[in-house]
Amino acid sequence: MHAKEQGLTPTRYLFIPRVLIFVRSGDEILLLKGTPDKPIWPNRYNGIGGHVERGESIHQAALREIVEETGLAVSDLTLRGIAAIDANDPALGVLLFIFTAQTASRKTNPSPEGELAWFAIDSLPTAEEMVADLPVIIPIVLAPTPISGRLFFARYWYDSAGTLRIEIDGQEAI
Repeated sequence: MHAKEQGLTPTRYLFIPRVLIFVRSGDEILLLKGTPDKPIWPNRYNGIGGHVERGESIHQAALREIVEETGLAVSDLTLRGIAAIDANDPALGVLLFIFTAQTASRKTNPSPEGELAWFAIDSLPTAEEMVADLPVIIPIVLAPTPISGRLFFARYWYDSAGTLRIEIDGQEAI
């Protein structure tokens, strides 16, 4: 198949691929608190992740982001869900690939992205301290069995007041 046969046209909705990874060590999860000057989510906790670079697979991007932001070696990198995010741009959206991973080590390297911190799964930061979707998706991705025994599929969008809305597998979550 030639590149021209991919059906890419400027009038279609396009996605920017990103990865989000929740690294676990036992009953703890690693979160990153963004620096105060970070352009997106400053001073808020998020998982590990970022953009997929040209020439790498989604899986490779997840592994690269883990190493870049934490220095950790991980095992059991598992895709748990995919979210299509409409950020009110008529041409572009974000396609977010959400993973979990395990690590035997809790020793992280400093990250220019922010401060890394381990949290007991039953003692996470407050919803106000986290990126808005984390209180919804963390329980789903950390569940022993994925929803319906498979990946979950989410849709994020912003209502007319600019409030994040999330639908997971056809059910509105927030």
